[in-house]
Parts: sequence; C-alpha cells; structure tokens
Amino acid sequence: MLADPLATEARRHRELQDLNALTDKIIGCAIEVHKALGPGLLESIYEKALCYELELKGIKYVQQAPVSIQYKGQSLGALRIDLIIEKSVVIEVKAVDRMDSVFQAQLLSYLKLTGKRLGLLINFNVPVLKAGIQRIAL
Repeated sequence: MLADPLATEARRHRELQDLNALTDKIIGCAIEVHKALGPGLLESIYEKALCYELELKGIKYVQQAPVSIQYKGQSLGALRIDLIIEKSVVIEVKAVDRMDSVFQAQLLSYLKLTGKRLGLLINFNVPVLKAGIQRIAL
C-alpha cells in the first residue's frame, strides 16, 4: 500500500514546525547565557551555562554526546558532539574571533554522522549573539 502523499506532507510540515519551535527555544537559552556572561570566555563555560539554561527550561539534551565513526565497515573511534537537543538538533558551541567555513563543514559532518536534519552553530564571542548563530539543515 502506498503512503498518502498529503498525510506524508502534513507530517513533514508538523516535524518542521516542531524543529523550528525547538530551535527558537534553544536560541532563546543561548541569548540568555550571552546576556549574562557576554563574549570573551571559554567554549566550555558557554556550553555548561547553556546546559544549565536548557535544564531550567525543561529541554532535554546530551552533552558531549559520543558518536562512533565508521568507514567502510571499520570503526575508526568516536568523537564528541557538544550537544544534541531533544534527540533532534545538533549544537556546536564556539567562542572564536572569526567564524571559519570549516566550522560549518564540521557541523554538516556531525549531522550526517548522527542522521539528524538540523544543527545550530553558536559563536558566543560576538557583541550581539544574533550575529553568531548559524542554522544548518540537511
């Protein structure tokens, strides 16, 4: 039996709305952290503060989530992703003077490795956090 295209499209639309609402909440948490701490600290401090803010909002996350790397059936080891929020959004935290395209490539690789569709690259080392957020989708 074939899936109903209208039902499939409606489901995708709901999933996208849910992801957008979740990213809005995540960005709100990041803005709260940035307001309180400002730029100039270590990435690890921002990551911990963001986790605390997520907890306050009741948002589930995995910090330093281990992800196994496979290449042609061989395990190459694992890497750690800063945050995976609600099992659906990958977060890469930065505190750098200049955003480099390699950071976007890194987040894209993380999305592919985890099978997630959406990621946020958040650089806290900016005067206004809005300028430090990039949304990347597969």
